[in-house]
Amino acid sequence: MVLVSALAGAKAGDEQAFRELTDPYRSELLLHCYQILGSVADAEDMLQDTLLAAWRGLSTFEGRSSVRAWLHKIAVHGCLNALRDRSRRPREVPLMAESPQPTRMADPVWVEPYPDVLLDGVPDLAPGPEARYDSKESIELAFVTALQHLPPRQRAVLVLRDVLGYHTAEVAGMLDSTEASVKGALQRARAALQARLPTGRDRAPLPDSPRERHLAGRFAAAVEAGDIDAVLTLLTSDAWLTMPPEPYEYQGQAAIAAFLRHRAALRGAPLRLVPTRANTQPAFGCYLPCAQTPIARPYGMIVLTLRGDQISAITWFSDSSAFPHFGLPRALPH
Repeated sequence: MVLVSALAGAKAGDEQAFRELTDPYRSELLLHCYQILGSVADAEDMLQDTLLAAWRGLSTFEGRSSVRAWLHKIAVHGCLNALRDRSRRPREVPLMAESPQPTRMADPVWVEPYPDVLLDGVPDLAPGPEARYDSKESIELAFVTALQHLPPRQRAVLVLRDVLGYHTAEVAGMLDSTEASVKGALQRARAALQARLPTGRDRAPLPDSPRERHLAGRFAAAVEAGDIDAVLTLLTSDAWLTMPPEPYEYQGQAAIAAFLRHRAALRGAPLRLVPTRANTQPAFGCYLPCAQTPIARPYGMIVLTLRGDQISAITWFSDSSAFPHFGLPRALPH
């Protein structure tokens, strides 16, 4: 009855009724858009576009699907249009002027970390009965990064089907497609995604557990001390260091050590770290002390991927524009 009343009020132009109708799905829609677009800022813009389109299109909503499914349909079409426009205006990939020889040069992928604070207290993250990935898996940085390598349509199909848990027929309706087409796209997306996901993801410590905090604390202390050897003792033998969207990737302690020593020499001072959380993983806002002023300025962000009691991946984001989303300070005294 509450839903019927809110829908009737919203159709009559009551903005408060519209908020009652859509607010329960805002956080889920934001995350949905982020998983497809890979950017928090783009996801926030898409959420606003989705809600505006829903407000303007309320008269066409006949209740044949749930409000949640209707909103996801609007959002996924908006995301696909945004990705289409983005492909027409390719962004320049930043390249380091000089660096040690990488283990490999990967395809550039545009992805940003997602603040855990946007997940706090969200009651509607439970996936549907058809989902293959639980909430934590589908938020992890490795999963979202792997998604960005898929073609846009495959990305949308996999998120709708395997993350949000909609039935194949529902996904076909959302994408104005056929069930056969959805099944084909889903099969290709699953194979491509699985090939890119790292092994051992199920052996990570529980989020924000004492084991996780201890390991992250040791990493932060080593970085702030400029002790690269101490950092290396925390890494698995097959650990990766990546820097999206830069294509340079380093695997193994020797390659990572060479890169870290090179960057430390360029910076001239150890970084200051402020702990935060991104994609359900330990993360740090990084600040570089300024010789001319008594402050340390934003320098980038690190997200750690853990396996057991070691670090299996370090992901570095040089763009500090996401700091406000994490509530990180603009500067630190030093």
